[in-house]
Amino acid sequence: MISRIDLRGSLPGDLRDVLPRAELDVEAALEKVRPICEEVRHRGAAAVRELTAKFDGVELERARVPAAELDRALTALDPRVRAALEESIRRARLVHRDQRRTDTVTNVVPGGTVTERWVPVGRVGLYVPGGRAVYPSSVVMNVVPAQEAGVPSLAVTSPAQANRAQADFGGLPHPTILAACALLGVDEVYAVGGAQAVAMFAYGTEECPRADMVTGPGNIWVAAAKRLLKGRIGIDSEAGPTEIAILADETADPVHVAADLISQAEHDVIAASVLVTTSTALADAVEKELPGQVAATRHAERVTEALAGRQSGIVLVSDIEDGLEVVDAYAAEHLEIQTADAAAVAARVRNAGAIFVGPYAPVSLGDYMAGSNHVLPTGGCACHSSGLSVQTFLRGIHVVDYTREALAEAAPYVCALADAEDLPAHGAAIRARFDWNIPS
Repeated sequence: MISRIDLRGSLPGDLRDVLPRAELDVEAALEKVRPICEEVRHRGAAAVRELTAKFDGVELERARVPAAELDRALTALDPRVRAALEESIRRARLVHRDQRRTDTVTNVVPGGTVTERWVPVGRVGLYVPGGRAVYPSSVVMNVVPAQEAGVPSLAVTSPAQANRAQADFGGLPHPTILAACALLGVDEVYAVGGAQAVAMFAYGTEECPRADMVTGPGNIWVAAAKRLLKGRIGIDSEAGPTEIAILADETADPVHVAADLISQAEHDVIAASVLVTTSTALADAVEKELPGQVAATRHAERVTEALAGRQSGIVLVSDIEDGLEVVDAYAAEHLEIQTADAAAVAARVRNAGAIFVGPYAPVSLGDYMAGSNHVLPTGGCACHSSGLSVQTFLRGIHVVDYTREALAEAAPYVCALADAEDLPAHGAAIRARFDWNIPS
């Protein structure tokens, strides 16, 4: 059901070449999404409606969801789900509120200050997927940090749906997604998905004003559109297939490990589930445990394909030191540490989107209720990128305020560097402010 890679003994020079990883050819998808984005650019809302009919099978009169539908979805929401969403929102607000930045004033010299102001992005488009699963939790994870950052204008988009999962949603996004938007006070929601949704935010249409940034996970077409348009619009990341890595030793419970591998494999047939372990006995026990748990899950066929794919596997290592080197090279979206002294081991990890410590902090907790954000870097991008946060929606602006005396003190240095870079007009701009000569 799941392959093994034996790295005991010595680790290869470039671990990334041997570790399991899903293949996602965003470059190949670029040329397919380019004409879609151009259609939206030139024909606006009409193109969005036609593309939605073509790809989602939904004929839209208007892309924007009527406010009455948001209210209706919230009224009809299962009370248990509503309570869970409200608690998820509460916990996410606690964490993200503490991420707020404060302006900082630095006195560089007497009369010379630099202030760093933190200013929110003006308008953000938040993408919520709507494929094999329904993701009201992604509404929470997108909206809460944007609101806590103080973004003044935000809109949510999620694919139009009809006749999916034995239900007809009348061409609207899933009602649970609409209800989550209503709970969060978001009244600008669009029934648009795929590359055309990204293009709608990037260029604007008669219905939807242009946005400064688009965030949120999506399929390969969404990722390709983000890559294509990221000079036109800011993006958070090009989200790929979800992934979990678990660093475990002989103290880990194979039942827990198997369940956590399966939990991420149920997202998609190309989802990645990777166990890195020092224990052959644990590897054997997990392999023995998987078939029974997979057979008992609703999406057994999808899970089986994901676990058997080249993106999943069990990696055997000699010791925790090697295990840490492997998981840092892998840079997982989600990394669980199920070892003795798990907190100390977790503190040594450098590359991960989010780290889950010990047997009682599974990824599922982070997906919904830990308070952390589940929009995280994938495909090894955690070695240089962070997950969605309040900081995603803020820009640091330096405000420079110098008196005449402070500028005079800096003038010789500015002119010396301007001359060194052969940019004499830079120095002239300084000299123009004084009636005395600054050496050149």
